[in-house]
Amino acid sequence: MLTAEDREALARLGAATLGESGGLPMRARIRAIWQGATVVGEAMPVTCSPGDNLAIHVAVAEAAPGSVLVVEIEGDPELGHWGEVLTTQAQARGIAGLVIDGGVRDVAALVRLGFPVFATMLALRGAVKTGTGAVGAPSSVGEVEVSLGDVVVGDADGVVVIPAARLAEVRAAGEAREAKEQTMFEQLRGGATTLALLGLDYSGIRRG
Repeated sequence: MLTAEDREALARLGAATLGESGGLPMRARIRAIWQGATVVGEAMPVTCSPGDNLAIHVAVAEAAPGSVLVVEIEGDPELGHWGEVLTTQAQARGIAGLVIDGGVRDVAALVRLGFPVFATMLALRGAVKTGTGAVGAPSSVGEVEVSLGDVVVGDADGVVVIPAARLAEVRAAGEAREAKEQTMFEQLRGGATTLALLGLDYSGIRRG
């Protein structure tokens, strides 16, 4: 179970540090739809059948407060699978955010409402709501397999998934990395170089 302390620590460490500390980074195509969007929460995986977003509607109705919907899109991703209507319902039900390997729309409303959305694109055409899909079963999003209860961290750098069983390990590694980097920043401000601090071999670099 993700604690308030976990949420605060993971948000501070950020996706980039956690991705270098054992977290699983999603592909770069999945990014924040509006500047400043951040999210930390436990995953509710969703899979939508081609051209359809009925599974998302089910997930919004059933997900626990604080969940992050993590949505795999089968078929054409260039549809607006999410917009203002779903956002309004999701916020009322305490859902923390959305990560979707496909398109969303109504971006001005998403910004105004301050709902964190990470997606691959903006897409005007909407999806239908008559198909099949899955809610709670593992989904593959940004080439990362996501299971129910995994931890999702998203910010300006991208989205990282932390398997639930490895949360403590990845958080500890992230905090150790953060402490090491703070020492490095102090040394760099004092005049040190990354070449020396990282022990880089640059003998193969040509000079004009």
